[in-house]
Amino acid sequence: MNTTYTISIFTEDIIGLLSRVTIIFTRRHVNIESITASESELKGVYRYTIVVTVSEEQVKKLVKQIEKQVEVLKAFYHVNSEIISREIALYKLSAEAFKENESFMNIINANYAKILSIASDYIVVEKTGDEREIKQLFNDLEKFGILEFVRSGRVCITKPLKTLNAFLMELENNSNTTIKHFNK
Repeated sequence: MNTTYTISIFTEDIIGLLSRVTIIFTRRHVNIESITASESELKGVYRYTIVVTVSEEQVKKLVKQIEKQVEVLKAFYHVNSEIISREIALYKLSAEAFKENESFMNIINANYAKILSIASDYIVVEKTGDEREIKQLFNDLEKFGILEFVRSGRVCITKPLKTLNAFLMELENNSNTTIKHFNK
């Protein structure tokens, strides 16, 4: 049975590594639903967050293959109940939606969205939330005619308390190797 998994990959900052990681998914015929890359809490360590819907066996194989990349420090996978996540979305609508309809503001307020920009011919609305909330606002605004829509990839923090730094220290102690400057 397929489940949605969030894979967190912690890496060194190496050009081309993201391409090598995504090739792993391509070779296994796995669709990436969203992907984000950012700095992590440790200087010099970067985090890729990738969302996929696969079986547990497939996600284990993916993580194992990803960890074979020399510059990958560690990869983890989590189900939705093990993470706290958010996405951001921007919706561009005709300014007429704002001018003519009081229900437009009721929808914005009910969805805890924010108006970012009002111009003479368009309005831009921002929504931060989970995937379901982003889609709900899209459905609510669709009747006003969405001119443009964009959604970020998922960003998340895991609920387990163990930090990346603690994991790297354990790894260093267990393997008797030095993990560069990441434990500073």
